[in-house]
Amino acid sequence: MAMTARPATPAPEGLDGEESPRERVNRRWNEIMQETRVAQTGVQILFGFLLSVAFTPRFHGLDTFDHVVYVLTVVFGASATAALIAPVSIHRFLSGQRMKDETVEIAHRFMMCGMALLALTLGCALLLILHVVVPGLLAELLVGVVMLWFVLSWYALPLWLRRRAARRPESDEV
Repeated sequence: MAMTARPATPAPEGLDGEESPRERVNRRWNEIMQETRVAQTGVQILFGFLLSVAFTPRFHGLDTFDHVVYVLTVVFGASATAALIAPVSIHRFLSGQRMKDETVEIAHRFMMCGMALLALTLGCALLLILHVVVPGLLAELLVGVVMLWFVLSWYALPLWLRRRAARRPESDEV
């Protein structure tokens, strides 16, 4: 008689014990892989476009500042790509080694690093573009506002929500 595995289901909030530790780590791994797929696609497309910029006729006419920003953008983009693909490589090397807890934690850290590097890549790419098309300090101001938005939406809001949930009394949980 063949046994079928019970699907991993998240425990409803406030009902600890509904999900086994193994189910929890498998669910967390699957979530990280889904999130990684989304981020990888975006950073790889962006990186591909960045690589082609240096081969356009207009690139050589840019000033030193723009060339420096371009180099930083490409380096950040390559680093973001590496960080966002690292969980896949780690999984391949450690698959079957009974290290899924460690793999999930390391993949989480690479994702956080990759997202920060992706934000820097996007900020530098935006600076490069706006510095060419917008006069004066307006380019830097606009990039600053966009980078602030990244910090608020990607880091500050999730951390605030996490702290808020941690402070919630157990009786408030549904």
